[in-house]
Formats: sequence, structure tokens, C-alpha cells
Amino acid sequence: MKQVVLILLVLVTIPMFSESSKKKKTKSKPVPIENKLIDYTEFKRIVNRSEGERETHRLTEDQFLKLMSEEGVVLLDARSENRFHLLHIKGAKNLPFTEFTKETLAEVIPEKKTKILIYCNNNFEGNQEAFAAKSPAASLNLSTYNSLKAYGYESIYELGPLLDVKKTVLPLVSDSPAP
Repeated sequence: MKQVVLILLVLVTIPMFSESSKKKKTKSKPVPIENKLIDYTEFKRIVNRSEGERETHRLTEDQFLKLMSEEGVVLLDARSENRFHLLHIKGAKNLPFTEFTKETLAEVIPEKKTKILIYCNNNFEGNQEAFAAKSPAASLNLSTYNSLKAYGYESIYELGPLLDVKKTVLPLVSDSPAP
């Protein structure tokens, strides 16, 4: 008798588990929420397309310094205005990443073919206040590079290494009054 009850119990519960697993498998995908001003597919395309190029456009400290002296080059600092004023590379133009629009970028970099040099918080150590490190995957260089690509800029170069603010040959200056 116990065996019959056990068999019946198994026969009753198997379809329940089977039905439960079918429900999990047939979950429908969420319906996308339309917004013509947000295009994640294009964002991924830009990131994927620029991956190989970006690596060939990462520069050593000496290469970066040499390119800074070329005529027409724009040295762009996309950090916050406050951090920029604390310490930045001499000659850099500040346009905080949060202020990137077609119009603001055109004011700083009028020509799409202009050679642009970028750097960020994650390129410098030794002054946490001016160069507060971000999570490596959230490095401002990554966002800046891909956003400039999204706006049609063609010639972007990035400072590659992590440099000590006290040892770098790059000319760092402050706009803040000394304490």
C-alpha cells in the first residue's frame, strides 16, 4: 500500500514540476519602451567599432606631451569644473562630460577632424582631491572617447598610463588659490 501511495504521489507531483518549468521557459521578453533620444543599440555599435582603434590611440606620457605641442590639437579635460580648477594639464580646455551636447562640443572643438587629446581622473594618482579615481570600468576616458565618437569626432587620442602627479613630465597647473 505504501508503494502505491508513493507512486501516486510521484505521478501527481511530476506534472506540477513539469508545468512550473514550462512557465519559466516561456516568459515573454519585456516590451521595449520607446524613446527616440536614447539608442542603446547604436551605443553598443560605437563601442564595438571603436574598440580596436581606441587601443592604437592610447599614448604614452612622452607621446601625449609631443602631440600637445602640435598646432590645432585640442586638449580636452572632461572632469568636473571644480576638479579641473584644482589641477589640470596646462592648456587643457574643460568641458565636463555631463555638459556634452552637439553645441557645447562645437564651441570647444569646431572641426570634427580636429586631433583631440583626452585624459581623466584615472590617469593620475597622488592627489585624490583633484583626480579622484573612478571604478576602472567607469573611467571617464572610456565614456569621453565613445561620446566623442557618437558626436562624429574622428581623431581622438587618450593618455594611457597611470602617472604620479609629483613625477609626471606633463605640465600640471592649478587655477585655485593656494591655502
